[in-house]
Amino acid sequence: MSAESSKSTADRLRDTLAQLKEMRHYAKNNVEVLTAEWLVFDGELSRLKKADAIADLMDRQGQLHDALQAMIEDLEGVLDKLPPEEPPA
Repeated sequence: MSAESSKSTADRLRDTLAQLKEMRHYAKNNVEVLTAEWLVFDGELSRLKKADAIADLMDRQGQLHDALQAMIEDLEGVLDKLPPEEPPA
């Protein structure tokens, strides 16, 4: 039996949560970096008619961060409600 198939539901859920938390971290960092760049180059981007496109990307990245946070909270609630696992015999 492979290690992956021998994992419990709770273990697979914990793995998924860890991946989502990593994605959330990078999504937040991306928003912060893009915002900093935006503040520096807003005037230039406006002249190049690219300000709206960058603003849209910033909004979408922020929405991704919010969606990841909501999913993490939801799955943590599911994990808390799982029945305790019985040790292997």
